[in-house]
Amino acid sequence: MNADGTDRTTTDPLDLRVLRRDEWDRWYDTLLRAFGGVPEPAEERALFNSLTDFDRSLGVWEGDACVGTAGAYRFRMSVPGGAEVPTAGVTMVGVAATHRRRGVLTSMMRRQLDDIRSWGEPLAALTASEPAIYGRFGYGAATFQVSAEIDTGRVRLSGPAGTDDVRLRYAAPAEVLEVCEAVYARLVPGRPGMLARQPGWERLGLLDPESGRDGASPLQCVVASRDGEVTGYARFRVRPGWGQGGAEGTVLLTDLEGLDPATRAALWRFLAGIDLTTTLSVRNRPADDGWQFQVSDLRRCVPRPRDVLYVRLVDVGAALAARTYRAPVDVVFEVEDAFCPWNAGRWRLAGNEKGASCVPASDPADLALSVRELGAAYLGGVSLTALGGAGRVRELRPGALAEAALGFGSDLAPWLPHGF
Repeated sequence: MNADGTDRTTTDPLDLRVLRRDEWDRWYDTLLRAFGGVPEPAEERALFNSLTDFDRSLGVWEGDACVGTAGAYRFRMSVPGGAEVPTAGVTMVGVAATHRRRGVLTSMMRRQLDDIRSWGEPLAALTASEPAIYGRFGYGAATFQVSAEIDTGRVRLSGPAGTDDVRLRYAAPAEVLEVCEAVYARLVPGRPGMLARQPGWERLGLLDPESGRDGASPLQCVVASRDGEVTGYARFRVRPGWGQGGAEGTVLLTDLEGLDPATRAALWRFLAGIDLTTTLSVRNRPADDGWQFQVSDLRRCVPRPRDVLYVRLVDVGAALAARTYRAPVDVVFEVEDAFCPWNAGRWRLAGNEKGASCVPASDPADLALSVRELGAAYLGGVSLTALGGAGRVRELRPGALAEAALGFGSDLAPWLPHGF
């Protein structure tokens, strides 16, 4: 259909271009339709409009119709060693169902990775609605999360010494946003995969549309303090419920951060003990989150792991040199990367806990793998040894796999606290 209402008799060529501000609504509506067509609450739509970086967003157009969308936020992501590395947060990727199998997605991924390279950002990362799609573009699953339904009627949480010294108080989420963000910022360098929040992103944690509560309360917040200093916080909702035996309410946790074990334990213990509730519903927690070792019966918590963040090394040399290594490593990788051929070939990585270098090499390769496996292992949450056992990494020099796997490891499991 043409703009004047007449039928289009010829197919317009597809036009891939940078998004203009006056195109955002049509662009965003195309994305929403690709994900089912359910309208978003006005406040959420307004937030993502304000966060859009138009110079880093792409649209594919057929005439005046948008048929493909993709964007790349400007992030800094923590990596092993504590550095916050420039990272393109790939987002808003969608293709109209009428235009599948026409190369729309591939063309956007091609343009986007070329752009990211030109911006000097060594990493790209995304959360995949369909993981099978992004492996062919070099993205590997690098972080995992744990969700759980904790039966607080039967499970007890213990805490370390000092837990009883933590003081908790209710506060309006918006009124304590600044101190909560200060806690979050202190934690970012210590755990790989966390995003140093850029201006505007702090508002994501305050989104609270009534249509998204599903019978639960408005967002609540509790702030934790020790010796007069704010050391943690939890944001949550409560969904009341009643059965024949009495109250069966559910606490729905959205965020919990603490600077020390006692603070975290105090917050978990509080959430598990809220009156008139029997379930603590947990979403998106680190794979090694401490509550799993404080509960009296883990089986009654029904923990469930899930892949979350997919990482792609856009510049192999710069990315591998940006992090540190838990043990000394000196290996030559033979990297396969058909989609970004500038990465293909041999790279010598030499590094330790203080720093690293990674440069092109002519020496014989010690390990052979694709850039997808490098992305999976990059943050230290996926073992190169495990990938080797799956046949995804080939050892060409005896002992090289164990050496590299030890160096790539992380003391804390990598974790993405929120989507984008």
